[in-house]
Amino acid sequence: MRTPAGLMVLSSLLFAMMGACVKLAAVRYAPGEIVLYRGIVGIIAMAIVARLRRGTLRTAVPAMHFWRSLTGVIALLLWFFAIANLPLATAVTLNYMSSVWMALFLVGGAIALGGSRVDPRLILTVLVGFAGVACVLQPAIARDQIWGGLAGLLSGVLAATAYLQVTALGRAGEPDFRIVFYFSLGSILAGAATTPLTGGMHGHSAIGLALLLAVGLLATTAQMLMTRAYASGPTLVIASLQYLGIGWSFILGVLFFDDPFTALALIGMGLIVAAGIAATRLRQSVEPASAVRTNVET
Repeated sequence: MRTPAGLMVLSSLLFAMMGACVKLAAVRYAPGEIVLYRGIVGIIAMAIVARLRRGTLRTAVPAMHFWRSLTGVIALLLWFFAIANLPLATAVTLNYMSSVWMALFLVGGAIALGGSRVDPRLILTVLVGFAGVACVLQPAIARDQIWGGLAGLLSGVLAATAYLQVTALGRAGEPDFRIVFYFSLGSILAGAATTPLTGGMHGHSAIGLALLLAVGLLATTAQMLMTRAYASGPTLVIASLQYLGIGWSFILGVLFFDDPFTALALIGMGLIVAAGIAATRLRQSVEPASAVRTNVET
């Protein structure tokens, strides 16, 4: 597991376990509360990392961090809502559409600025991705889970926007721990602001506290493993292995939540994975490899 591929496999498993913990915690807490406590764990962890690296948390680009945190936190809130209201693998799959959205934004922006004509491979990638979304959402719509489905899909759109902002922060010289620190700070503020709108803070139990701690620790550990994998492995291979998270989520959903599944939903997941890998390859043609790494790391 010390190879880049092994690190990515383990990271994808931990992210899936985090999603399972979010689903369990959602029975006891509102999405805003879970985001709040995830932010608390994250900000403590990044402060420790900054100290160990002898880095500073002071930034020269606070406005960039604000917009990255705003879009990222809203995406996280929507994703946690989707996890609470959809089968686990469905919510995770919809969020993984972010790679397709990102490729669309990048190439579309290049065209708007007078770049080359539309790449037909991009058109095919987007069409395959949306065909997958239609397949994945079909069972959800049939069970009146449309709001959870829309939240999951929108979380992918906003996550793509946040990833592009992370790229800009990386090019501005901001280290990964500082980006995650301010994102965690934004999570705390957003969680504190939205929690009163959903009934206020809920009381804790030993199980509830354990789940909240697990969400934060699993997310932070998975993020660090992913960072190491992208730093030392080939970008396309590592990005492809990241989609194992959908498979892990499917297994956890069936085993622990009795999530229903259909052949159509499985086909949709496969289409979205294929579109996401193709989108990563397209992004490599218009972005430096380091920028692609920075997007996914944070």
